[in-house]
Formats: sequence, structure tokens, C-alpha cells
Amino acid sequence: MQMIKEEFDAIVIGAGMSGNAAAYTMASDGLKVLQLERGEYPGSKNVQGAIMYANMLEKIVPDFRDDAPLERHLVEQRLWVMDETSHTGIHYRSDDFNEVKPNRYTIIRAQFDKWFSRRVRGAGATVLCETTVTELVRDAKGKVIGVRTDRAGGAIYADVVVLAEGVCGLLGTRGGLRKMLKPEAVALAVKEMHFLPEEVIEQRFGVKGSEGCVIEAIGTISHGMAGLGFLYTNKESISLGIGCLVSDFAAKMESPYALLDALKNHPSIRPLIAGSEVKEYAAHLIPEGGYKAIPQLFGDGWVVVGDAAQLNNAVHREGSNLAMTSGRIAAEAIIQVKRRNDPMTKRNLALYKTMLDKSFVVKDLRKYKDMPALLHTNARNFFTTYPLLMSQAAQNFMRVDGTPKIEKEKATTAAFIKARSRLGLVSDAIRLALAWR
Repeated sequence: MQMIKEEFDAIVIGAGMSGNAAAYTMASDGLKVLQLERGEYPGSKNVQGAIMYANMLEKIVPDFRDDAPLERHLVEQRLWVMDETSHTGIHYRSDDFNEVKPNRYTIIRAQFDKWFSRRVRGAGATVLCETTVTELVRDAKGKVIGVRTDRAGGAIYADVVVLAEGVCGLLGTRGGLRKMLKPEAVALAVKEMHFLPEEVIEQRFGVKGSEGCVIEAIGTISHGMAGLGFLYTNKESISLGIGCLVSDFAAKMESPYALLDALKNHPSIRPLIAGSEVKEYAAHLIPEGGYKAIPQLFGDGWVVVGDAAQLNNAVHREGSNLAMTSGRIAAEAIIQVKRRNDPMTKRNLALYKTMLDKSFVVKDLRKYKDMPALLHTNARNFFTTYPLLMSQAAQNFMRVDGTPKIEKEKATTAAFIKARSRLGLVSDAIRLALAWR
């Protein structure tokens, strides 16, 4: 296939959530858009089993429910704090989530991204797969004016380039647009797909029809590292995985798969996946640096969106909604600049950051700006010590053995003080409150 030689209004690099959102929004407004994806097809490189947030997609594709490959809409969220043999949990379930237009869905990204790409093509964009962008093309003043790829045909020119290349995309780094990713600002998540009949999933999780349940867990399952376990129910499969910071994996010399294997065999998890057939094992990187890790978002002839911009809310485990929203807002900013017939300079593309700063994306990340550092530097306390103390306290409370309740309460209090000291407990509570507010 010969490389396209035309000039475009915009080139979008990547066909994930943010790239598809940007390409669709611009193409729908009549802009001439080229989207380049290195995978065999959009989604071929994305192995993530994920949660999709309807409100954010609805603002881009209002009728997505007509044909999008949605798995289950979520009616229940469980949060578990785990030790080696138990979990202490809270959960929220509401029949209100069985609404006409549900709020959250589980999806399988490989299928979902292919669907989104079909919508992008339907809007008029040109999508070219199996194409790796090797470098950015600049004019004499340094303004980005296009890209070069691994295909024959020379440079492809555009008024603006949207970098939606993902968390580990190297193009922006090589082009000097952002610094090299730091190990403490990114997590490695490993995941398996466990296949079970629909009726078995519904029975085990107490759901029916298209209802779904999500479990997210912290505790000793991460072996003292800052990490999170997750279980998502799909129609005929369960996405089960765990992720920890890359820097912690390196420091502790832990095996990601060993961590996942231990999670699979935990007494609280094992019955939920019993008898399942594992058909997929995969790993992916997740940006975890938060607000303080956001790089420069715009420049002369370029903007960066989604995971490439470190837009992930680790506290609430939200990524796809920030990716879609940043892609849409970047596209809307470009459209506005284009309508004014203004050049795609750094000054004019600053509109993207102005609009993004007013959105929930930056407001939420700014709210939790100190949380990543707190959890990283106190991983042992928050992911091992406190989960163990919580489990011991719960078991002590529930055992009826003739011990007076006042003595049980004293024993639990003494255990917390012994583990962290009075000053340590107060200090942890204050630091957590300050990072959360």
C-alpha cells in the first residue's frame, strides 16, 4: 500500500480511547483527518479489560448504545481490603443503575476500539493501520508540520498533530516534547481472561441479564508495594488482574505473574473463578503519576492527550473517561482555532489546556495531586500494615469466645498502637486527609 501524499487538517497518532475521540470529533466537524495506528487493527495492541464511562462517550457518540460492543452494565461495586486469608469489604449496589441508559459498562478494549474506529471512518477520517510514526516533521522555526512513518512515500503534512500514542509512546519523548517516563509514575498491570458460562457468572455474583459487578482490592496481595487488584465481570468472561508501580517491581524484584497467581489462589477469589478456562494473559502500562506528572500538553503544531499526557485518576481508578474527554476537548480546541483561520501555534493551541483545566479531568487530578507520592512512600503501611490490622480487628470482633467486648476493644486498640504508635496513627490520618481533600 502506498503512503497517502495528501495534506491534512490534523494527524492523530494512535487509535485508542483518546485518539479515536479526537479523530471522531474533528472528522464529524468536517476536518480532513488522518489517523495512524501501528497495530494490525485498532485495538490489536490493547489487551485491557476495562470499565467504560457512558457520560463521557455520550458527549462524543450520542447513539453509541445502538451498536457498541458493551459487556455488562454495572450495578454493584465492591472494595476489598485483603490479607492472606480474608478480606474486609464495603460495597454499593443499587437497582437505580438498571436505568434506561446505564452509567458504566464493562468492555473488552480490543473489540471496543475496533467499533470506535469504524465510527471514526464513518465520520470521514482516513485510518491507516500497521503504520509506525518514526518522527515528527518540523519547519525551519521548529513548528511541527507533519510526520514521517515507516512506509515509503516521504513526509505527511498537517496543520496539527495530536499525540495519542499511549503511556509508553516514544515519539513525543524522542521529539523533545516531554521527558522520559519515570518508573515511579507508571504501573504495570497483568491480567487474565477467565471464561465461564453466562449463567455461572450471574449466579456467583448475584446479577441477572446484562447486570455486572466489579471488585477492586488492596492489601497484602501487592506484597508491600503500591498496587491494586481488580475483577470485572463480562458476559462470558471475568477480567482478573493486579497492577503495581514499575519502580516497586524493580526494587523488590517481584514477578508480576507470581503476584497474579497468588491473587487467583486467594480464598476470596478462588471460588469466583473456579472451573474457568483461561484464554488470555496480557500486560499493559498505566500512568500513575497524577497531576504532578502531567507534561507540557501543547506546542507549535501539536497537542498530547490521554495516557500520553499522564491523564489517569489512580485514586478512583479512572482512565478511559479522562482519555476520551481529553481527546474530545483537544479536538474542539483545534476546531475553534481552525474556524478562526488562525495558525496552529503554541499560543493558539493553549486553548486546549484552558478548556481542559476547566473540565473535571484536571480538577480531579489537582484534588489528589499529593496522593501518588503519599501512597508510594508509605506503601508498606497502607498496603500491608493497615490491611492486616483491619483483618485482625474484624476477626476479633466476630469471634464469640467468652472474652468481654471491652477487652476485645482494648486489644484491637493496643494492636494498632503497637504497629504504628499513637503519633504514627495521627500522622497517617492527617497526611491521608490532606492528600484526599
